[in-house]
Amino acid sequence: MARSREEATSEAGELPADPDRAIAELYAAHWHRLVRLAWLLLHDQLAAEDAVQDAFVATHRSWSSIREAGRAVGYLQTSVVNACRSAQRHQVVVDRQNAREAGAADVPGRGSLDSAETQVLYAAERASMVRALRALPHRQREVLVLRYYLDQSEAQIAEALDISAGSVKAHAHRGLARLRADLSPASPTTGLDVPDVEP
Repeated sequence: MARSREEATSEAGELPADPDRAIAELYAAHWHRLVRLAWLLLHDQLAAEDAVQDAFVATHRSWSSIREAGRAVGYLQTSVVNACRSAQRHQVVVDRQNAREAGAADVPGRGSLDSAETQVLYAAERASMVRALRALPHRQREVLVLRYYLDQSEAQIAEALDISAGSVKAHAHRGLARLRADLSPASPTTGLDVPDVEP
């Protein structure tokens, strides 16, 4: 995947020194792509937008050191992944608490109607590849999204997820093998190709 001019510029450290102007340029160039990345990890549009917004705030806060290192886009992507992990951990705690409280006799029903936006997202999730991707363990999903959505190298993924390059390769191999099995001709027809990787 070819890098955009904005991405190449940001990696070269040529963004403005003024954090407000720099963040405005990065926002215009990368907001939608980063929200899509977060959605692929969280499957929740509002949570994805919050994660990306937090990443931009953190980037603005540390702009001088990020600009000197010349890796603003990489910092943003890592921040988004970390924010998604935090959101997932928080959701596990919330779900556990809700399940505990739901068993109490005096707790009123928690049912509510989904918004139109949520219903659209649920419909999109029914696509075979997204459904299969969602079934993967978190780490495998993170590796595959970073590899095939952001076109990152093993070294970049290892840095973003704070794991070894060998672990990246193993998670990618296992995740793709699982996707191949889930999307095989024996499964419902998908028309989607799963890329090959060497173990």
